[in-house]
Amino acid sequence: MKPARFQLHDTPARYGTMSRLFHWGMALILAWQFATALAHLLLEDTAIEGFLWATHRTVGLLLILLVIARGLWSLHNRGHRPASLSPMATLGHLALYALMVIVPLLALLRQYGSGRAFEPFGLPLMPGFEGPRIDWMMAPANLLHSWLGWLLLALIAGHVAMVFIHRRRPQDGDVLARMLGDR
Repeated sequence: MKPARFQLHDTPARYGTMSRLFHWGMALILAWQFATALAHLLLEDTAIEGFLWATHRTVGLLLILLVIARGLWSLHNRGHRPASLSPMATLGHLALYALMVIVPLLALLRQYGSGRAFEPFGLPLMPGFEGPRIDWMMAPANLLHSWLGWLLLALIAGHVAMVFIHRRRPQDGDVLARMLGDR
């Protein structure tokens, strides 16, 4: 068995260590976020829901920060990354990125509009305010945050399904290997 070598940057054949850490780290965070949302939906007023839901906002902020960092890292590696398999794959990835930004941004907008303080990790990000809430800031998230979140989950399921479909098509090569690194 050949030992895995550290490769920071992407190459046309494989994603580098940083891209893989962003990808799999964000996959774990997204799984946590969907677990918290499902607990909130299905296990309302239980200890499990209370524990999980209490982390949803803070972890959502962490997610959007990682999406921004990952996007910047992707731009830095532009031209060195493995090529997309098709225009549909490119559109699918763009839709995933867009939703990973829009969904938490809507929640942050709603959080501010509510007038409630938001202090993730003890940092006073939004101090809150006295007076009436700002309904026009809350309305978009009240309408779209959940629906777009579930759409994101559907796209993630499609993303995973396409990995296995592409693995079975010899002309596509093994796309999973590109994200696993040297194995």
